[in-house]
Formats: sequence, structure tokens, C-alpha cells
Amino acid sequence: MPAKTLHFPSPRHLSALYAGREENLAHAERTLGVKLITREGWLKIEPAHGVSATEAAGPIARTEALFNFLNEARGQGMTIRTPDFHRIADGFARGEGEQMRALIDEPLVIATNRKSIVPKTLGQKLYLQSMLAHPVVFGIGPAGTGKTYLAMAAAVSALLRNEVERIILTRPAVEAGETLGFLPGDLREKILPYLRPLYDALGDMLDPEDTARLTEKGVIEIAPLAYMRGRTLSHSFIILDEAQNATAEQMMMFLTRLGEDSRMVVTGDITQIDLPRSKASGLLEVRHILTDIPGIDFHTFSGADVVRHPLVQKIIEAYDQYRNPMNPDTGAAGKS
Repeated sequence: MPAKTLHFPSPRHLSALYAGREENLAHAERTLGVKLITREGWLKIEPAHGVSATEAAGPIARTEALFNFLNEARGQGMTIRTPDFHRIADGFARGEGEQMRALIDEPLVIATNRKSIVPKTLGQKLYLQSMLAHPVVFGIGPAGTGKTYLAMAAAVSALLRNEVERIILTRPAVEAGETLGFLPGDLREKILPYLRPLYDALGDMLDPEDTARLTEKGVIEIAPLAYMRGRTLSHSFIILDEAQNATAEQMMMFLTRLGEDSRMVVTGDITQIDLPRSKASGLLEVRHILTDIPGIDFHTFSGADVVRHPLVQKIIEAYDQYRNPMNPDTGAAGKS
């Protein structure tokens, strides 16, 4: 039998390669067509039941390459989470090991004035690579996964490298339980709280005086989604945040603003829709419409991708379980 045994420094080291979840090993067994046995700090890869030695050679080699890859990624300081493990195991099963190697063979660092931003998970790295490779990218998932922050980093970096002439940041000014009309101040002051998270992320990457200067010159524009109507946005990096609160009509309006040499990133969390029940979310609809169009990519995060306080992931999982008690895809592992 062409079994293969891989040795690692400790049981904890090995466990980190599959996010510490036995169900991830079971996923690898099903996907790659092997049997996996772990003891102490080693992993034994055997042929699946009923598979001949000749037939098993390929699956065992792919599984060995998978765990060597995960070990190298961990050695670069990356945290491997359940969605990462599933994506990568599935890629190796499809024979895409060489493409996957680019994830660790080609370091990805986004440079801004105030800091260099490195993706914390393989899922974040895939998201960043997608933004570099596609004119239109959708980042969908819960709070704390880095959807908006990484999009902002990519936009600031593109501006500093003169790849675009301006950054346009927008989000729907949707009332989430509060009434906009009763907020104090003029229209700008009423809208500012909805745009504050974009200012906060921008302030983490540019000096305050640079942000003020670029905003005053119109190089950086932060505005409600309604202000995009009728415009053609050329030579720009455009981010639509909180896109789950854009209606279907607003989503189509926004996407058709794309002009020459521009890039768009649309981020949102479909579990946090604040629209009235009579209004359908454009983010829910758009995936069914644009999935197969070249140049448009969808990247989905789950609760397991959360990089905030560990309790945030547990809170998201608990809400998923409460809202979907009969759905086997909810719970600890989340959906990738």
C-alpha cells in the first residue's frame, strides 16, 4: 500500500493546519479520496477503502502536497481557518496545486502611507488577489472579516501608485431603526454618521492632513449612494460599502457607473439587511445575475473568517444557529 506518513513538531502544530476541527479532516478525506489518521504529531495518509494501490498514488500525492502547503503557509505566519482549509483542499483535489502555491510563493503586502497591510488569513489573501485581478469584485460576509478594510487598503495603495486618479467611497444612507429626519444638523451632518466607518478606515492608512487635503481637492470623495446617479466614474477606485442595504435598482445604477480604467469593490453582509420588507436587497439578487460574467468575481467570507475578538466569531455562529436551526451548514464551521 502506498501510504505516506508526515511528521510535524507537535500535535498542536498539526492541528493548526486543519483549523483544529476533525470535520475538516473528514472533508479532506471525501474531497481527495483518501483516509487520514492522526496520532501525536504525525499524519498518515492511506488509500480510501476499496481503492487499489495504483489508483491511490495520485490522491495520496495530492494530499501530501496539500499538508506541506498548509505547513508552509503557517510558517509564514498565516492563520488557517475552516473556509481557508476547504478552499485549498478543494483546489488541490481539482489539480490546482500549482495555482495555490502562488498564495505563499508570492508575498502580498499592501503599502499605504501609515502602515503596510498584510492579509491575516488565506481567505483574505484570496480576496486581495481577486481585487488585483478583476475590475469588479464582491466581498460578502459578516462583520470583522476585513471586507471593507482590505478594499480601502487596495484603493489607497492604487492611488499612491498612480494606478487611479481618485477614490470614491459610498454607502446607502439607510435608517437602521433610527429616523434620519429627527437627527440634528443639516443634510451633511445627518448623513455623516452613515459614512463614519469609511472615514475611520481611511484615517488608519493616510495622515489626517493628507486625508483632508485629498478630500478637499476631490481626489477622495465620500458620499451617499444616491449621489452616484447619473455619473460616469472613470480612472477611479470605487467602493460600495454596506451593499446589502442597496435596493436592486440602486445596485444596477451603481454598477453601470463603471467608467474607463476604473475598479469597483462591493462589500456587504446579507445577514444585516436594514431595508424595509417591501424592498429587496440588490446584493442578494446580483449574485444570481452576474456570476458567470468574466471580470466579475465573488468572494464569500463566513463567521470562521472573522479576525476581530474571538467572541465576535462565536456571536456570529450563535446567531446563525438561532436563525437557521435546521440548516446543517450553520454552526461552528460556518459556510465557506
